[in-house]
Amino acid sequence: MKYPSLLLLCLFAVLTATAQVTLPSFFSDGMVLQQKSKVKLWGKAQGRKAINVQTSWDGKRYRVTADTSGRWLLQLPTPAAGGPYTIRISQQNQLQLSNILIGEVWLCSGQSNMDMPVKGYANSPIRDAAELLLKSPNPKIRLFHVERQYAAKAMTEVKGKWQEADAASVSEFSAAGYQFASFLSEHLKVPVGLIQSTWGGSPIEAWMDESALKEAMTAEQLKNDRAIGKAVHQVPGSLFNGMIAPLCGYGMAGVLWYQGEQNRYNYEDYLRLQPAMLKSWREHWGIGEWPFYYVQIAPMQYPGQQAVLAPRFREVQLKLMDLQPNSGMVVSIDGGEAHNIHPPDKTIIGQRLAFWALSNTYGKKAFAVRGPEYESMKLSHDTVSLKFRNVPLGLTSFGKTLTQFEVAGTDRVFYPANAVIKGGAVLVCSKRVPVPVAIRYAFKDWATGELYNVEGLPASSFRTDSW
Repeated sequence: MKYPSLLLLCLFAVLTATAQVTLPSFFSDGMVLQQKSKVKLWGKAQGRKAINVQTSWDGKRYRVTADTSGRWLLQLPTPAAGGPYTIRISQQNQLQLSNILIGEVWLCSGQSNMDMPVKGYANSPIRDAAELLLKSPNPKIRLFHVERQYAAKAMTEVKGKWQEADAASVSEFSAAGYQFASFLSEHLKVPVGLIQSTWGGSPIEAWMDESALKEAMTAEQLKNDRAIGKAVHQVPGSLFNGMIAPLCGYGMAGVLWYQGEQNRYNYEDYLRLQPAMLKSWREHWGIGEWPFYYVQIAPMQYPGQQAVLAPRFREVQLKLMDLQPNSGMVVSIDGGEAHNIHPPDKTIIGQRLAFWALSNTYGKKAFAVRGPEYESMKLSHDTVSLKFRNVPLGLTSFGKTLTQFEVAGTDRVFYPANAVIKGGAVLVCSKRVPVPVAIRYAFKDWATGELYNVEGLPASSFRTDSW
């Protein structure tokens, strides 16, 4: 008689445990919620029964009923930045989330240059890492690092935890992302939460769901796609399913994206791939066309025939800025390293991403966001005058000689050119090309940017031809 009773008790314990209110890992103590919005809170509980939620910032009680499978979702209005606050959630059991801040939340994603932590990689340092760690303690900056996870189908949970910024948490976090958050916190004087979801060596195809991939590429194109591989983090859809799908819906201000080196192999496709991914992510989040700020890949000396791919990929990235709504690109032509795909200067990346957010998202118009961009060319005798956009105060090389310009005639052979700045234009010529027809600037795998607007932002590599 004792054994059936024991069995019933065990069964009751199992049923009770499965009916407990549970939340994804990112809804936890220390989290940051997006201010002045309706943030989504979701989880699992006993099906068909009400869940009660109370928020300390307004003292209100909210009620939602779980569906037959126990899933539930609630939208909570958040006030202006502040905290710390608590959220109490109860049904069969009671949970209390404490030390919650309300402020600005950003997702940072991509491959290794966004993944690269403040402590650096093996034999690849981050510039001024020690100083960054010394200055890192800041209880108003919170960091959530998603553990690597791939999947064949969309997951609902990730591993990770919210941590206050200090030397230990910052050393393991994205150097570009953390510095963006630091600049944002300093200027906005509000809490900042950053969620990092990254994997080195990953193509954009891995970060896209099935529908987005079908929109961007045919089955035949995917079959011949040189950017993807058999590694788990290079399989189309694998990282979206494992590391993005569980986050979809978490309230945020926008996304920071640093990815592309892996897609230099199929740079032509990227003109379709990134817009398709962006559209899909926005649809999954369901909170409008949030800002999408991305980083142009940095120069590096690539082996053999790969040398021609990098400048063409940067060209595609530059075009995308005007093809995607509410997007902006950081130029890193002056931040590369000849023999290191992971350049150490992530400060200019975080800084220039912050320029975009502060100006375009938060209305701080004192910050310039776009460097000089080629507009037109005019030939006079043997000299070409290049005109640029985004140069209200003119151009500068900060006293350096311009060495990255090349000129070609009808034979399509490019020669190093003499180049000088004149107001908002650059005059280019070469004794070897009496009748120029095409100009290129830093249009190589490895180059060092020299041309800036007076506001201090560099011009991207570019070409006037389409050869």
